[in-house]
Amino acid sequence: MRKVRRIFSLFFFLAAAAVCGTAPLVAADRPPNIVLIVSDDQGYRDLGCFGSDEIKTPHLDRLAEQGVRCTDFYVTWPACTPSRGSILTGRYPQRNGLYDMIRNDVADYGKTFTPEEYAVTPERVLGMDVREIMISEILQQAGYATAVFGKWDGGQLRRFLPLQNGFDRYYGFANTGIDYFTHERYGVPSMFRDNQPTTEDQGTYCTNLFEREAAKFIKENRDRPFFLYLPFNAPHGASNLDPKIRGAAQAPERYKQMYPHLKDDLVKGKRYGKPALVPSKQKRRLEYLASVTCMDEAIGELLALLDELSLADNTLVVFFSDNGGSGDADNAPLRGRKGLMFEGGVRVPFIARFPGRIPAGSVCSEFLTSLELFPMFAHLAGADLPADVVYDGFDMLPVLTGEQKSKRTEMFWERRGDRAARVGHYKWVESARGSGLFDLTSDIGERHDLSSENPEMLRKLQGRFARWKSEMVEAEPRRPFRDF
Repeated sequence: MRKVRRIFSLFFFLAAAAVCGTAPLVAADRPPNIVLIVSDDQGYRDLGCFGSDEIKTPHLDRLAEQGVRCTDFYVTWPACTPSRGSILTGRYPQRNGLYDMIRNDVADYGKTFTPEEYAVTPERVLGMDVREIMISEILQQAGYATAVFGKWDGGQLRRFLPLQNGFDRYYGFANTGIDYFTHERYGVPSMFRDNQPTTEDQGTYCTNLFEREAAKFIKENRDRPFFLYLPFNAPHGASNLDPKIRGAAQAPERYKQMYPHLKDDLVKGKRYGKPALVPSKQKRRLEYLASVTCMDEAIGELLALLDELSLADNTLVVFFSDNGGSGDADNAPLRGRKGLMFEGGVRVPFIARFPGRIPAGSVCSEFLTSLELFPMFAHLAGADLPADVVYDGFDMLPVLTGEQKSKRTEMFWERRGDRAARVGHYKWVESARGSGLFDLTSDIGERHDLSSENPEMLRKLQGRFARWKSEMVEAEPRRPFRDF
């Protein structure tokens, strides 16, 4: 077999009984369904339940009312590709080898690729090391139906695509961003159905397509446990070379009309070093907010479907952003944004609902990360973790339920020359955009540098980072960036 697996478990298949023509009842010993929803570049404050009085997110707000809202939840990288790789593998980006972006930077200069050129670009040929075991494989072997609809961002070649990594169904795009309507990435058609490129739905807003596919999957698998991974691209900026589009997200008109205080206009500016009409600051915020509200409504439709099919009580629903908010986001009260090592780049809004297990309306301020998802999902499925793989997290469900304190005491980040560490409630940042030592209990905005006042703590965090770095260097080398 291509991948080493030591997963020997379980179970069952008890058909759910239909009673008087109503929706099937879920068997008491059936493992829970898992719905993992990830947004793209969403700001820490860009949810009503996280303090925004501007954005309209009624369905996610209600999800928080029915579950837990986590205030100290982190991802492993301040931008998408490595962060999403960690979600699926449960391992630091530096351990699984996908520790930078899979992206063609020449798009920044307005380059349009021919199909032949694009076929051999890094964006097309790089991907997650095929030896990595994804949570989808663990759950698939445990008897789950598995699917991903949305942004894959783990490689486009066949060996990297979802169906070769434990997913039964896939519909979405495999690179890091697209135009929401054309489904092209800077002119390159980018949608896949399973293993095949497709243009079947070109012209339809992609958030609605991902909702459509997810609803179909839930209905088809209502009688067995399922893992639905729903990684939206909203509210990421549209990957379109047109200066009038690039630099902002995209949203259907009816959602933009929900924000009449913002102008939907273009202004004189520059793109690719030349004068051009570009989205105004208000338009960028408008498209961003409207794309989130459209995503929120899609999520609401899926939550309603779980209710309709009597599945909600046996379904863990998790929502968070893949990294900190972009330039159009509101990350208050955090410092920084996407791409930076400050809290605004790596601390994200997180919501989880699991009726009967997670207390409704609770707030968790425990130190948690996306590395905890893999072990939690595996434990819920009754599956063992592979014995020969090093995992960097733990099952956090007892923390979400309020039964235990978090085992997480430290976390480390590295992005090229930038680095950061959180140990306890202290955070150290060393980066091109600023450095310092901060006490997050009293300075969540990372404004007061304690390096001079507490040099001993500074040395401690730097030392812990150095030890972590050594561990990552000594780990089994994995592609695509490691030299081995």
